[in-house]
Amino acid sequence: MNHSLQGKAAIVTGAAGGIGGAIAKAFKDAGAQVACVDLVVDKIGREYLPIRCDVSSEPETKAAVATIAKTLGGVHVLVNAAAMRDPTATVTDLDLAAWNKVFAVNVGGAYLMSRWAIPHMVKAGGGSIIHIASQLGTVGTPGRVAYCSTKGALITMAKAMAADHAAQKIRVNTLSPGAVETERMPLRFGTMKKARQVMGPKHLLGRLGMPEEIAAAALFLAADASSFMTGSNLLVDGGYNAV
Repeated sequence: MNHSLQGKAAIVTGAAGGIGGAIAKAFKDAGAQVACVDLVVDKIGREYLPIRCDVSSEPETKAAVATIAKTLGGVHVLVNAAAMRDPTATVTDLDLAAWNKVFAVNVGGAYLMSRWAIPHMVKAGGGSIIHIASQLGTVGTPGRVAYCSTKGALITMAKAMAADHAAQKIRVNTLSPGAVETERMPLRFGTMKKARQVMGPKHLLGRLGMPEEIAAAALFLAADASSFMTGSNLLVDGGYNAV
């Protein structure tokens, strides 16, 4: 199974986050040149191409992809991992501006980055696009209606994109992690210990995932190892959706 990305140029959005950062590292270790796209790029290492960009902005994403393609010599892989911190709320609690903002980043960002990256993938003879969805893209949970909606949208979006671009040898899949030990967990639960106590038992494996475990799955989807996969949703969720 070929997990090499030697000679490939990859874009990872949300690369300053735990999952995005782990994916960028896995891609670099597999031989890719990696552009790390995020709102905050000051902590991104020199071994990457840091690109500051608001993925919900049409002009910023267009400029970012153009710069990346010119600097790295093309685009072969795109990972849409950027996601904003969504408010805990029901539809009756959530105002329209907050709802629209979650969609603008989580779904709109994937749309915009894909829109600009696909022509470069066509020039390269094909590529792989990976939307980072969630186990909550296929099941619901209280207080996360906006988040669940966006992640479900990404799963169906990937299927439609896979159908649109298969003839151009562009594969499009989603990767759906379970709860993962990132900086977002203490923000939502207070401490990582509390997050482990609350969320761990909801997974059959009895624990949270690690960013590196999600990155390994992303590398599989990016590389030729998954050459017969498109329009799929790869669950790496510790069994959260199994029961």
